[in-house]
Order: sequence, then structure tokens, then C-alpha cells
Amino acid sequence: MLDGTDLYALDITAAAFVKACGGPCTEGCVTLARIGEDAWALSDSKRPAAQPLRFTTAELDAAGIDPARFGISV
Repeated sequence: MLDGTDLYALDITAAAFVKACGGPCTEGCVTLARIGEDAWALSDSKRPAAQPLRFTTAELDAAGIDPARFGISV
């Protein structure tokens, strides 16, 4: 299993981020990308220069975030 340190060592330059917000996106949106086995990156499209945060699948589950809801295979 990956830990927080390992997640930030993953290269995400080719990651495909998708909108992962719960409603209509008029000002911006949270985006989510699978970046590896059991690894995810969460970004804010309103702050494109900010580095995406990275999480394991278990951490997303604990936060109530289901990638399948946004069309991303788990």
C-alpha cells in the first residue's frame, strides 16, 4: 500500500483530470485523476498553478468520494 510520501513521488504530468464536483460548475470545479494503482490526485480548477493533493483509494472512501460517480474506474 502506498503512503503519503510515495504518492508525491508519482509522476502526474500525463494524468487525465475529470470534473468531480457535486453540482453545476459555474465558477470552477474540483478535478480528480487516477495516478496509479490505489492512487489519486485531486485538484482545484480555479487554482491551476496549485499542486494537486494526492490520496489513496481508502482516503477517498473515508472522505465520501467515489471516483466511479465521475466516470473514473476504480
